[in-house]
Amino acid sequence: MSCFTKSFAVLALASALVHSASHAQDFPNRAVRIVATFTAGGAADATARLFAEKLSTLWKQPVFVENRIGGGGSIGADAVFRAPADGYTLLLATNTHVINHVLLKNLPYDYTKDFAPLGLVTSTATLLAVTPSIKASNLKEVTEMLRASPGKYQYSACNMASPQHFSMEMYKHELNLEAQNIPYRGCAPAIADALGGQINIVMASVTAMNAFVKQGTLKPIAVMSSKRSPTLPDVPTARESGIPELKNFSLDNYYGFMAPRGTPQAVQKKIEADIMAVAKTFSEPEMKARVEAAGLEPFVMNSTDMMKLIRSDADKLATAAKQANIQAE
Repeated sequence: MSCFTKSFAVLALASALVHSASHAQDFPNRAVRIVATFTAGGAADATARLFAEKLSTLWKQPVFVENRIGGGGSIGADAVFRAPADGYTLLLATNTHVINHVLLKNLPYDYTKDFAPLGLVTSTATLLAVTPSIKASNLKEVTEMLRASPGKYQYSACNMASPQHFSMEMYKHELNLEAQNIPYRGCAPAIADALGGQINIVMASVTAMNAFVKQGTLKPIAVMSSKRSPTLPDVPTARESGIPELKNFSLDNYYGFMAPRGTPQAVQKKIEADIMAVAKTFSEPEMKARVEAAGLEPFVMNSTDMMKLIRSDADKLATAAKQANIQAE
């Protein structure tokens, strides 16, 4: 390479960096859109709206939420994938998008490559619970019960191919257990049949089951996430069960933000820094109350760790899908 060529390349790189930095200083100078890929009122939507409000105040620009539902979240994700890579269209990312990445083979995008992570902020813990008719009161005893009667017990886990369904199948596989999944469309009917006695084992969010746990109509066994839930702090995680095969077990149901690949690095860094600034206020009384009222828990992780978790979960879920023959509905 000639000296002229080298100089031109250096100048081009410097120009690009200056342009990116300038773009970040101006960002945002108009409205920002957050695409939430599930219906209004759920945990994903609640996270999107909470951060839209706080970022709008911080940025002094409108930040609005657009609910683009369908395809288990893939339609909204595709809309963000096709949007200009300028930071003005963000995806409210969930681990359901990781499940889509594993199960849906014809997606026009690669979730692990075509989006830039901006950080995780909240989660909803998954709980394994049983009806009071089940004598088992911890995960070791549930495991022994399933092992003693292969195929006898049925369980519900919200939707097919949901994070809750994957949690149960991963647990079963790790310990070579048999229990039949009864498919439902949503956590509410799955829990209703457990309360009615048609099902004895249920896997759903802590939020969906908390009231019934408090009433004693469901018995909490273990949280399947990486840490205990503040909502049910006395319920141990699967990792804490004392079962050696589960010492590293977890599947977190999380929410965060991503942008289209190619979004300028300086803009990514600004958005991430501001998202993390909002997340730091979770311990303040007003924010703490709003997060808890929405059934959410803090789950704060920077962009680098977020992408590590997404790729790790993609590997875990791909293995579980193959072992349990889990397919997209």
